[in-house]
Amino acid sequence: MAQPVSVLHFSGHQYLRHRLVLSIISGKPVKIDKIRSDDKNPGLRDYEVSLLRLLERATNGTVIEISVTGTAILLKPGIIAGGSVLHDCPLSRSIGYFLEPMVMLAPFAKKPLQLTLRGITSDDKDLSADLIRTVTLPHLQLFGVSEGLEMRIKKRGSAPLGGGEVQFLCPVVKQVKTLDFIDAGRVKRIRGIAHAVRVSPQFSNRMIEAARSVLNRYIPDIYLYSDVYKGEDSGKSPGYALSLLAESTTGAMHSAEAVSEPGVTPEDIALTASRALLSEVRRGGCIDRQHQVLVLFMMVLGSEDVGRCKLGEPTPRTIQFLRDVHQTFGTSFKIVPSNPSDTTSTELLFSCYGTGYVNANRTLA
Repeated sequence: MAQPVSVLHFSGHQYLRHRLVLSIISGKPVKIDKIRSDDKNPGLRDYEVSLLRLLERATNGTVIEISVTGTAILLKPGIIAGGSVLHDCPLSRSIGYFLEPMVMLAPFAKKPLQLTLRGITSDDKDLSADLIRTVTLPHLQLFGVSEGLEMRIKKRGSAPLGGGEVQFLCPVVKQVKTLDFIDAGRVKRIRGIAHAVRVSPQFSNRMIEAARSVLNRYIPDIYLYSDVYKGEDSGKSPGYALSLLAESTTGAMHSAEAVSEPGVTPEDIALTASRALLSEVRRGGCIDRQHQVLVLFMMVLGSEDVGRCKLGEPTPRTIQFLRDVHQTFGTSFKIVPSNPSDTTSTELLFSCYGTGYVNANRTLA
């Protein structure tokens, strides 16, 4: 049987999440093949299957077909339903892996989403629950998704056994605003959360002191919050981490974090996070590297007007995302140096014409 022309076709396991998101938002079926086909253990991993199940729960009428070997999937998107969703994430990836695509889809649901995820709240691969709460959600507010937008960390869970729980609440919008964010401003304050679970509370104080030893040379307005969970709320494994956020005079945010590893002292974790934050700030732009895809995605869906945003150097993930967006929506970005006279600057100005995406799923209260 001939496949309909409008099926999106991609290969490989990389960038799986944003490709599924583009398919669901655009309403076009997507076929992804050659998923680790040359690997000793070919096909989808448990966390990727779990993500597909989560998308199935959060939508209505989505049909997902996985080949026998697991090396190809076909997703026919339904409508984003929203509502109350509970999902247990596998311990191979943290909750951040599942939250990122849900944050992109939730504003366009039929009814407000109340998502509860259980598993690992911070690891070294994905954004931690702390950064999603303090950095990712404010990025959504730039596009007019704000009232009722909230994330609560009910329990923390470190790797390998997890035991954490977070709740994400997101309102629905009819349309997202056009973004015009080209002034990165100057960093005015640094905020951070040092959390420790099932280890001495002193660990978070040691991380705070070590981070201050680096960051105080840069800026005086620093507030690092110590967050110690005890008993049932501290998950099943010991661990600690430091999440940092630098905010500028115009509201631009840059973030970094470091998570405990066996044999690494809290001081070293803090120094890793602090240096990562400063190098993130040095890269410039109004949006940090972790959030380039989210912001560009919302710009594509913006009203039929030109949206502009200044970013630092795009990551490989961002570059691939721009190609996939072009394939899905036909939208191209105009990318020019933000300051042509400064040859040392890597900052770029991204602008695109919004598709005027309207949330047709939304039920009017």
